[in-house]
Amino acid sequence: MHIIRENQGIIYKVCNIYCDLEEDRNDLFQEIVAQLWKSYPTFRNESKVTTWMYRVGLNTAITTFKKSKRRPDRNQLSNENFQLPDDGYENETEEQIKVLHRAVAHLTGIEKSIILLFLENKKYEEIAEITGITQNYVRVKMNRIKKKLKVLMDKEDI
Repeated sequence: MHIIRENQGIIYKVCNIYCDLEEDRNDLFQEIVAQLWKSYPTFRNESKVTTWMYRVGLNTAITTFKKSKRRPDRNQLSNENFQLPDDGYENETEEQIKVLHRAVAHLTGIEKSIILLFLENKKYEEIAEITGITQNYVRVKMNRIKKKLKVLMDKEDI
């Protein structure tokens, strides 16, 4: 399906935020593609294709994430999540990004979805459409997520 090929970056972003191990990311990628394929006949073009892909991808990831929470050994962070380009970053900035990634790993499934979309510069309206919650609730959740991330990052501040 050309839509998946053209927008596979969306799937990779979702997989990277929900899975720490490459094997798990590959499994989730395949599961998301399968769900996109299954749900494509019901896509009514009432929203952008990317919005639909985010919604299917995030719902699939959240379901998988909830299942994996029952297996604590599968939720360990790996250094693969923090591979950053060598040039263009100062050491301090690089460390701040790593701290942010570690803090995001402590968020719930829906919180990860919201912060991913926020970091993708999606507007609250689009985040609401993708996640299936109201725009007002997105604002409330975003404020709570920011506070939660600040607390988590401050704890890690060395």
